[in-house]
Amino acid sequence: MDVTLKQIQAFLAVAELGSFTRAAERLHVAQPALSQYVRDLEAELGIKLFDRTTRKVELTEGGIEFRSAAAKSVEDLDHAVRNARDLASRRRGRLIVAAPPLLAAVILPRVISDFVARYPGVQIIILDARTDQIVDRVRTGQADCGIGTFAPSEAGIDRTTLARDSLLLFCSHESPFVHRTQVRWSDLRDQPLVTLTRDSGIRLLVERGYDSAQLPMRPDYEVSHIGTAIALVEVGLGVAVLPTYAFAAAHDRKVVARPLIEPTIARNIFMISPSGRSAPPALPAFATILRKHTRALVPRNSGPP
Repeated sequence: MDVTLKQIQAFLAVAELGSFTRAAERLHVAQPALSQYVRDLEAELGIKLFDRTTRKVELTEGGIEFRSAAAKSVEDLDHAVRNARDLASRRRGRLIVAAPPLLAAVILPRVISDFVARYPGVQIIILDARTDQIVDRVRTGQADCGIGTFAPSEAGIDRTTLARDSLLLFCSHESPFVHRTQVRWSDLRDQPLVTLTRDSGIRLLVERGYDSAQLPMRPDYEVSHIGTAIALVEVGLGVAVLPTYAFAAAHDRKVVARPLIEPTIARNIFMISPSGRSAPPALPAFATILRKHTRALVPRNSGPP
């Protein structure tokens, strides 16, 4: 079927105004062109839509029936166009963001608060999950983007660097490291150690630091969550090596953090999105705000006091 929107608009205008002349004026087209639109529509439908006399234009029975369906179609199309424009201008929409629990807790609340103040029509849904789950959900389209640290070997995702995060030593206020401005990895010899379990990427970096200092790594406590590690450090059960952003979860704890050197070990925090798939219109604006807050939380070349 070759019915066009212009033909339907011409028909609806004539039906409403009862005049080809007034309909042409409303649509800003020449009357002969508008009359041709209606004739072409009648030919395509195979029915007569108007009875025309020298005095008036009236809808036929077929025209009356077609008018209802045509008006509904144009209304639906207008609604679809408005929705698409609202999505493009970020007046409405939805973003699903996947992040590890700690990053979800310390970064996303600030990001979302800032974002929805600017784009109140966009809904943000948070999925807190493990790093491997985040990658899978982004790849499969269950999440529009993910936040975290991801192995270079992960395929099927595009990366946007948010910040570079260095490992810090976390210790209690009674630790001898409190009075230092920085700590060498070799200084951790014989220190009781609290670590994350081996399924954490942070644990692998800590092992690398111990290897570089030629120290045996014998954890006294292995835990799954950064919050648990910080709680054990606070009561003096050991020191922990954690990323800079972990300090945001320790602001109410009696712990301090010091930069670790020789070597300095750092990694990038990324936002990932699925390769080869169009991003939601709101994602670029969300990424800009996310980068700003992530860099504020993980300042370059600095750590917590």
